Amino acid sequence: MDEKVFETEHGAIHYWVSRSSDSADAPWLILLPGLTADHSTFEPQVDYFKGSVNLFSWDAPAHGASRPYPLNFSIDDMARFLATVFETEGIEGPVFAGQSLGGYISQAFMDLFPGRAAGFISIDSAPLKRSYYPNWEVALLRHTKLMYLSIPWAILRPWGAHGASTSETGRAQMLSFMDSYQKREYCELVAYCYAKLADAIDENRPYKIDCPALLLCGEKDAAGDVKPFSRKWTVGEGIPLVWVPGAGHLANADNPGFVNEQIEAFLKQIS
Repeated sequence: MDEKVFETEHGAIHYWVSRSSDSADAPWLILLPGLTADHSTFEPQVDYFKGSVNLFSWDAPAHGASRPYPLNFSIDDMARFLATVFETEGIEGPVFAGQSLGGYISQAFMDLFPGRAAGFISIDSAPLKRSYYPNWEVALLRHTKLMYLSIPWAILRPWGAHGASTSETGRAQMLSFMDSYQKREYCELVAYCYAKLADAIDENRPYKIDCPALLLCGEKDAAGDVKPFSRKWTVGEGIPLVWVPGAGHLANADNPGFVNEQIEAFLKQIS
């Protein structure tokens, strides 16, 4: 993957691309990491698909290499950044594979730029439609900062790693992401993005998924209400739901072989 930089008025956003030998006809698989994670969370997918499809991943603003970056962006802003980079790179018909936060950004992109996406794979994410959320849950998303700050870092680190993943690989990966932040930086980033998620939900927009879609969710995902949301989402929108065996919230790291097979089958289905 070739590292590139997109300069915004507030800071630099780092992203990575890899073009297949037949890039003109190969699909673009857009790998969007979750909250506090960086592009390396998709290494198993990059290793598997590199050369056969065109690949894109990034470190979202204030994540990974895209720091320092002020906490002044919305979910929509991140979708618009992607749209600008896609134009620069000539990326058309993107197939989004968004893990957690990456799934929300994907939905915002489809809402802002209807007809542009060729496919959407949600990995341990949830819908943005307001109708799926009780009022108390949206309110809670806006008030998490003090809770996170009150937890000692020595407890928060293993709690975050074990809560996100069921595998040693995934837990080690999550710990490495957490250790790249200072505690306050980490807590402020998490709380800020939760609040921005609440803002996106409360806008009460259609968030129509206007392309073929697939929901992947770890059968042992213990992050918030992702599993119940996945069940509601598949019923409410008619999107196929596949449970990832043995996986937690980082399904793409916990069971990469299964996730890669599902992505591959999806790409063949929509080609």
